[in-house]
Amino acid sequence: MTETADRKDDHIRIIEEEDVETRGTGFEDVELIHEALPEIHRDEIDTSTTLFGAEVDAPIVIESMTGGHPNTTKINRALAEAAQRTNVAMGVGSQRAGLELDDEELLESYTVVREAAPDAVLYGNVGAAQLLEYDLADVERAVEMIDADAMAIHLNFLQEAVQPEGDVDARGCLAEIERVADGLSVPVVVKETGNGISRETARRLADAGVDAIDVAGKGGTTWSGIESHRAAAVGADRQEQIGKLFRAWGVPTAVSTLEAAAEHDTVIASGGVRSGLDVAKAIAMGASAGGLAKPFLSPAGKGADAVVDLLETLELELRTAMFVTGADSIEALGEREYVLTGRTREYLDQRQ
Repeated sequence: MTETADRKDDHIRIIEEEDVETRGTGFEDVELIHEALPEIHRDEIDTSTTLFGAEVDAPIVIESMTGGHPNTTKINRALAEAAQRTNVAMGVGSQRAGLELDDEELLESYTVVREAAPDAVLYGNVGAAQLLEYDLADVERAVEMIDADAMAIHLNFLQEAVQPEGDVDARGCLAEIERVADGLSVPVVVKETGNGISRETARRLADAGVDAIDVAGKGGTTWSGIESHRAAAVGADRQEQIGKLFRAWGVPTAVSTLEAAAEHDTVIASGGVRSGLDVAKAIAMGASAGGLAKPFLSPAGKGADAVVDLLETLELELRTAMFVTGADSIEALGEREYVLTGRTREYLDQRQ
């Protein structure tokens, strides 16, 4: 097993066993305006939307989590089966391990998703830093690995900076992203990994031709915190302290959603999204969908039924928010007014 594959197993264990959550998404400062006379039937509300050129039944994304170790196959199978049954989009974790080593058992942790979800919208995942090593054919190989409908390029440079073995050369990544966005056979989404995307970076990505931006802002799982735990386990004391210091670093998800949506038409709000109400708020703020990762991990360990149960709960929460704001479609929800208060309002005022 490669170092990359072992790292994937470490990540899942730490997420399940340690406190790796932060607060401060900013959604607590966002209030939708209540409609006392909605004049619609809750059960006739249309929650469907289009993502990566395909129709999904709800604007809820099972965010990229894992893959690359045999222990993750069960998790990805359950997530993919649930995505198939509920017709929502799903991403896999970084496919670097699958591209590094031609190991049948390891590859199954990725290929299982298309087997379990033949009709669902699935997207692959490679790191921006790895694009400096990969040519377009390598990224196409990642697409083919899961018959992906889109490809995510993840930005995780804070995580890399905390890893004792991290890749901290970020030079030339934007040009490589533009190259892939221009030449790949499927849409390209650029996603952060828990630290958010600012307005300025969103503008650079839009100019580079990416098809979507997933903000993955501050307020959910902290990968700096996760890598701090890994560093502690191998005695890398300095990296452990760096991870702790930057545990809550980043642009809050609500702020990042607003800023990215001002620069790009297709934005996925993720990073501490924990309810269908959070998804509704994000869509009112300009997002096309909301994504969750960690909340699906424990249910996935129990099987697809548990994941479906959570997805149905999220959909009902979203539907309820739409009902009491008088929005009979996702398009209508995107036009609903909201009020910004507290630190999020202050943050945005300073930014403007």
